[in-house]
Amino acid sequence: MRIKDICLFFGVRKMIEWVKQLNKAFGASFLWLVCLIHFTQGFRSFVWTAVSYQLKDNLKLSPSASQFVSSIAFFPWSIKPLYGILSDCIPIKGRKRIPYLVIATLLSLVPWPMLGIDSNLRSSQWHLTVLLTVQNLGSAMADVVVDAMIAEAVRSERASFAGDLQSITWLSMAVGGIWGSLLGGHALTNLQIDNIFLLFSVLPAIQLLSCGLVGENSAASKVSHESANSSNSHPGNGNGNILDQDNILLKKSSASATRRKRSQKNSNKRASMRTKSLIPEKGDSLIPRWFHSLKTATYGLLRAFRQPIILRPMAWFFLAQITVPNLSTVMFYYQTEVLNLDGSFLGTARVVGWLGLMLGTFTYNRYLKTMKLRKILLWAHVGLSLLTLLDIILVSRLNLACGVSDKIMVVSGSAVADAVNQFKHVHFLQSF
Repeated sequence: MRIKDICLFFGVRKMIEWVKQLNKAFGASFLWLVCLIHFTQGFRSFVWTAVSYQLKDNLKLSPSASQFVSSIAFFPWSIKPLYGILSDCIPIKGRKRIPYLVIATLLSLVPWPMLGIDSNLRSSQWHLTVLLTVQNLGSAMADVVVDAMIAEAVRSERASFAGDLQSITWLSMAVGGIWGSLLGGHALTNLQIDNIFLLFSVLPAIQLLSCGLVGENSAASKVSHESANSSNSHPGNGNGNILDQDNILLKKSSASATRRKRSQKNSNKRASMRTKSLIPEKGDSLIPRWFHSLKTATYGLLRAFRQPIILRPMAWFFLAQITVPNLSTVMFYYQTEVLNLDGSFLGTARVVGWLGLMLGTFTYNRYLKTMKLRKILLWAHVGLSLLTLLDIILVSRLNLACGVSDKIMVVSGSAVADAVNQFKHVHFLQSF
């Protein structure tokens, strides 16, 4: 017992030191905001379990109708690249991240109090669908914006912390998913659905207030800073090693020095032209500049998709999404209507999925970083195929003939399959 306590002490101490390093590199306010957003994304399981019961029990929707509502509500997650292009090309008051994060947080916050207060909105299928779609729009946009903030934060001198920052964000999401699944199931047995909606709105409200803790420079100042850095790194502008080389070349040939000065002037002119094109001028109209920026970003995205190194993984990801059927809604109806499993157990079963994500992330960072992504995805799909067979065994009731209970089959089938699926998506996206 003493050895376990010592190991636990050193493990916690190492974790604290790791968090202190990240705090020193990125700042407490930035870490708080990033971790809070990902925690909220995971904690969504708290409220979406209640949404599933609202569709099934209160609206009396069939499994197909409930799946239709869910497909429409989660559609904003399928067009996430558009939010990134929008925030990159159309700054709001010169800022590309925090204003969009505030808008996204408002979109994800407002529908929950409306659904919690107005029973007519909860009882209407179309009103509920629209509000859930708006909520997912805000959540998806916030996810894109915070990922862009993370990518910008780990550039240059803090690039060595990229993996650590990504790990702590996924850890925050897994912790949020564990608590959301545990509390969501128990809340269904003790609270009304409208109160669950109101309770969940507290997290987006805290997220909205936390947006004011993180500052952001204007887009014009960022461009000017990058232009200054590029000019400072140019030969003859402060780089000692290159100056030494220039002095040697000057001793060898005065003609080469003249050519070098001429090329330096031309490069400075090109840099200043790029800077002027990126910094908005007072006389320009906003609409044409936004249209030109969107057009340029879209063409750049299309050119990127044509590259095999991007096209092939994206094609695989697309095929993996459309060829594997989503049976979550059907299995939810089967587990609650036929197997008579209550919400508290289903919430606890989902905890296995989030624990599996944490274990998979730890295993990947510790042992599988050197393994090819293709091999990891291959074994992930083999595991998903085998776990899908467990659902077939559950539906056919063959597990009872072998003396295996339905609850064990649900935990080992659906919950573990969720863990493998999340692990596959997380590390596919993390590899880019």
